[in-house]
Amino acid sequence: MWVSKKLNFDLTSAGEVQKLQLNELVEWRMNAYENSKIYKERTKKWHDNRISKRTFFVGKLKSRWYGPSRIKTIFPHGIVELTTEDGNSAIKVNGQRIKPYYGGNVERRMETIDLSKQD
Repeated sequence: MWVSKKLNFDLTSAGEVQKLQLNELVEWRMNAYENSKIYKERTKKWHDNRISKRTFFVGKLKSRWYGPSRIKTIFPHGIVELTTEDGNSAIKVNGQRIKPYYGGNVERRMETIDLSKQD
């Protein structure tokens, strides 16, 4: 017993000290969260101020793919030059990106063969 009196191991006062330490830890955590939030906002503002403003031309973003086209020239390395049906404009594209056009209705035409009949 003399040890507990000398070191003051009173359980109620020790419990209160632990509660105070836990509250202090929660306060430190909240302060760190707020500081982190302020730092991120300032960094974003600094970064956004240094981004150069870009203007895009309307023709640059417009798709050049419209309607069926015809193959005009095939170049090495898979490049294909396409022209419109009227032949006015031509564009160069990767040959792997073109798809066959079957005319009017896009559905594929299917033929059926009756295998039950033998000639």
